[in-house]
Amino acid sequence: MHEFMDYVRNAFYDATGWNRESSYSSLNSTANALLNFPTPVGVRLTLSSLASPNFATSYQLGSVGVVDGSISYLYSSVPLDVHITPQSDRTPLATPFQSYRPLPALPRRGDDQLTPYPLHSPSAASLLYGRLYLPQSLLEALVIRRVSPALQLQLSAVSGQFLRDGGTLLGLAQYDVGRYSLEGLASSDGGLLGLRGLYNFGNEVDDADGAAPFPPPAVPSSGATANGGVGGVDETRERIYGRFSAGGEIYYGTLNKSGGVSLGARFATLPAHRGTPLTATLTLNPLMGNVSATYALMAGRNCSLATKFDFNVFSYESDWAVGMELWRKRPQAPAAPISSVEKLVRQRSFQAKLEWRMDDPEEVKETITSQKDADTGAGTSDDDEYTGVLKARLDQNLRIGLIWEGRAKSLLFSLGSGIDLRHSESPFRTLGVEVQFSS
Repeated sequence: MHEFMDYVRNAFYDATGWNRESSYSSLNSTANALLNFPTPVGVRLTLSSLASPNFATSYQLGSVGVVDGSISYLYSSVPLDVHITPQSDRTPLATPFQSYRPLPALPRRGDDQLTPYPLHSPSAASLLYGRLYLPQSLLEALVIRRVSPALQLQLSAVSGQFLRDGGTLLGLAQYDVGRYSLEGLASSDGGLLGLRGLYNFGNEVDDADGAAPFPPPAVPSSGATANGGVGGVDETRERIYGRFSAGGEIYYGTLNKSGGVSLGARFATLPAHRGTPLTATLTLNPLMGNVSATYALMAGRNCSLATKFDFNVFSYESDWAVGMELWRKRPQAPAAPISSVEKLVRQRSFQAKLEWRMDDPEEVKETITSQKDADTGAGTSDDDEYTGVLKARLDQNLRIGLIWEGRAKSLLFSLGSGIDLRHSESPFRTLGVEVQFSS
């Protein structure tokens, strides 16, 4: 289950127009969500609230052998209530639980993309986040600052007595112009320095209205086909609307004198694609000899599948994993019987008969609506089409991860288990439940 503060932080990115998927670090985000989801351990309860449009709090209490918990606070300089539904009884389940998400449109930056925002401008948005873990007194902090339309700075820190040097500090400078993005990082842990980059191919960002790079192929209105033939079927193959991205990263530890490099590519269909949504990635680590390929798709409106294959060219070792996400739809309610008011308005009212006219359609509609609201309660309809989701994964070591997520009354819950089939005497290695309430 995505924590409430992650939900709020994503709302901050939406409010400021920052594309989280336009980064090399997010190249495998879809496959990771389907294959590497965490299973709950023990019992954990979370109470959260968007106390004001700019301020959120969260309190967590858990029990895994010992009682632990955390206290979180978040402040945003831009209001978030427009981009978030904080009430757990009204939040669509797909928002916190869905793993496969289509790529958003690339941002369009102007010529002033590097011009800094005025210091007190609403566009110069800031986010402050802090979390204290108890009883170990571990402190986590995050600061995000939007400097210009294309530049964003992040500073995160972790402080604890059991950590080396008492804590770590990580700084990120993110530059995104839509066509490509760059990210520089520096960490106090090992004196790590790194650079990442991702380039998007195609002319999607050049489209003026931000839609798909090419309009959907038109279906001939007459019997003639697109290639000039005669018949009722268009022989032109349907175009695949997708985005191809490629990039890499390089990093070096100044203290331990070691470094690394990786290369990666991704193809993902866009929402304009009328076929099966899919995402495929390939990443290489030349120094370690690792090759990783992932493939994820939405097999239907209620089912997503993913697979991953890793291979090392030096040791010839390989790993694989498969994952599934299956949604349970809300059963359709039976058609309501026709109320007495609807039966009444099917005939002309007495006043209309006296005036030799038909009933006013607007008056009839208003009468039926007001009567239905009085019978069922206005504003109590639930537009969420799902009641829960089952997630499962299996790897080459016969380890299974199962989790069921849904809503009970006003509570969001996650019930899951980790199973190891190699230990037939006690296959259930972990078992837990998480409950979350937010207002």
